[in-house]
Amino acid sequence: MKIEILGTGCAKCVKTKEVVEKVLQESGLQADVVKVEDFETILSYGVMITPGLVIDGEVMVAGRVPSEDNVRKWING
Repeated sequence: MKIEILGTGCAKCVKTKEVVEKVLQESGLQADVVKVEDFETILSYGVMITPGLVIDGEVMVAGRVPSEDNVRKWING
């Protein structure tokens, strides 16, 4: 599983990464968590407002920090 955190380093982007890492740790799942800061790459996903969260190429959320419950649902399918 590949999880991409889209954002340039704002507080919400940092929080999104923390939420994802916490859920992964609690669930015992492994994933490649990548921080994407390149604006062109972020735009290629159609994300205009960060933070964004992409799981296996699919944009799950943009413009807000996702809840732990939502991240849990998304990574567990």
